[in-house]
Amino acid sequence: MRVTALLTGRGNNSLKDKNVLPVFGKPLLYYPATEAKKAELINDFFVSSDCEKILSAAHHLGYEKILRPPEYATPTALHSDVIKHSLEIMKSMDRFPDILVVLLANTVMVKSEWIVNCINEILNDPSLTAAVPVYSDMDHHPYRAKMVNNEGNLEPFFDFSGMAISSNRQELPKSYFLCHNFWVLNLRSIKEGVGYQPWTFMGNRVKPFEVAKAFDVHTIEDIEICKQWLIENNLVPS
Repeated sequence: MRVTALLTGRGNNSLKDKNVLPVFGKPLLYYPATEAKKAELINDFFVSSDCEKILSAAHHLGYEKILRPPEYATPTALHSDVIKHSLEIMKSMDRFPDILVVLLANTVMVKSEWIVNCINEILNDPSLTAAVPVYSDMDHHPYRAKMVNNEGNLEPFFDFSGMAISSNRQELPKSYFLCHNFWVLNLRSIKEGVGYQPWTFMGNRVKPFEVAKAFDVHTIEDIEICKQWLIENNLVPS
């Protein structure tokens, strides 16, 4: 059983060098990278990026470099293409994984036990296509969301004909949102093109692993939120 970690991050961001910004003296990507390193079930480590700063920082932590082509390093590039490119590289090295742990470089909200839990979910049920962290958010429930129609007026995203939708959020089906910290993919079960939008690469049997909250860095102010979370979870490096 080959379980591989793939750390992903690109250099061309609105917040310059965000993936390597210092957080308690370590580059931001240090946190997801080291938590994956602590997960004993993972036996291979790669980093995909177009940025030498990211590649070098991750390589220093024991990750092998995959240089990302420019077309997969644009703001509109898709994670599915980045993963596919990385898997082609691993296959050429005769190291194609059974399970792939995709790590996002711009967050500190990763714990090794969360990763192990998600891997074990797949090991215990090989029919799963993925196991991923989620958080519940009823304030932004999709039933309460609206879009602007061609006449400039608000209307719901869904056709609620014949249904009575409560305005009380407590009475709605519990809603979950995907965390952008890591995703564990079962490459033995995923069939290409078969999966829920917009993350079709996860397949159609995705096991949720609920966490309290999720957060990733987009502004310099977000670094302070990262620090607070690390303090609260005793993950500040010594």
